[in-house]
Amino acid sequence: MAWAWGVSRIIDVIEASDGTILRADATGVTGCSRFGKGAIVAGAFDQRIALTMPIESGTAGVPIFRGIPGEGAQSLSSAYGEQPWFGDAFGSYTGNPNNLPVDTHQLLGLVAPRGLFIMDNPHIANLGPRSASVAALGAAEIYRALGAGGNITYWSDVADGSHCANRPEWRTPLQQNIQKFLLGTGSSQGQMRISSRAQGSLAQWVDWTTPTLTDGPGSTPTPTPTSSPTPTSSPTPTQSPTPTSSPTPTQSPTPTSSPTPTQSPTPTSSPPPTPGPGGCTATVSLNQWNGGFVATVRVTAGSSSLNGWTTTVALPGGAAVSNAWSSVSSGTSGTVRFTNAPWNGSVGAGQSTEFGFQGTGSGQGLTLTCT
Repeated sequence: MAWAWGVSRIIDVIEASDGTILRADATGVTGCSRFGKGAIVAGAFDQRIALTMPIESGTAGVPIFRGIPGEGAQSLSSAYGEQPWFGDAFGSYTGNPNNLPVDTHQLLGLVAPRGLFIMDNPHIANLGPRSASVAALGAAEIYRALGAGGNITYWSDVADGSHCANRPEWRTPLQQNIQKFLLGTGSSQGQMRISSRAQGSLAQWVDWTTPTLTDGPGSTPTPTPTSSPTPTSSPTPTQSPTPTSSPTPTQSPTPTSSPTPTQSPTPTSSPPPTPGPGGCTATVSLNQWNGGFVATVRVTAGSSSLNGWTTTVALPGGAAVSNAWSSVSSGTSGTVRFTNAPWNGSVGAGQSTEFGFQGTGSGQGLTLTCT
């Protein structure tokens, strides 16, 4: 919301100018990872934004809250504790998202009927791409009800698994969306290009029928975007894609790279922690695929609160850490030390916090100690 407020203040300045250089009604907002979360909120809460373009936003971004626990994405409790991705009122729902009165398809629906182009990555389970596709499909029903079905695009059919990469598959739809919503020179229809690697099912969650809403006499619904649940790869253009603008975060809550998996991640968990007197314990949950893994580590305080912690991880042979979040890491292979980030070092007695890291090789059999 703070980022959205800042975007709105910038648009205020543009709106107050004479419009000869910049136009307030031709504004787009984009960003990747944590800035993808910010882009969604900015687009949802300022009606002057003509095109909203979140990229690989992960938990607390596009993916439906209800789907995240079953997908192996960054947990709701991790996203709640890592940064203020959620407000305080969300705290009681991190373990029971089914009790929430809303979900993210409705947040995306707040952008309707304006342009919405969601770019996603099916290769990193930690980003929750299957749950993101469900949110997009649910939002597409809202767009359809408003007669604006052609104004939403979701695209996860990409070959490169690196986080926040510029992708050739997005080049053409990005240009089409800019032409349509920012320049007013295009009329392309939105589409659902959902990768078969992370294809969600809207029917699993929906128990309602989409109404047809009207805005007075003469309103004509526009077509709903076509869905391609098992797409073929898009051709690679002869020139490099035009990158979208996004600030560079000082640290990332989600992995920065991932090899292309050959099979779906298989989540595994270590036993629940049993904190001893004082001190702390650390347990790990793994999403492993052929050639890589994501580890989510939970640090739990004992009978005394923690004011700083260190988790030491002994990696199996051949495994290496490629990225970490919500912690400060030392080393990449063998024995790696993770200390708390500035915001999660204080842990109350019996309470927990989480951090994570991405690795190459196999994470099966790693061991952890906490001090």
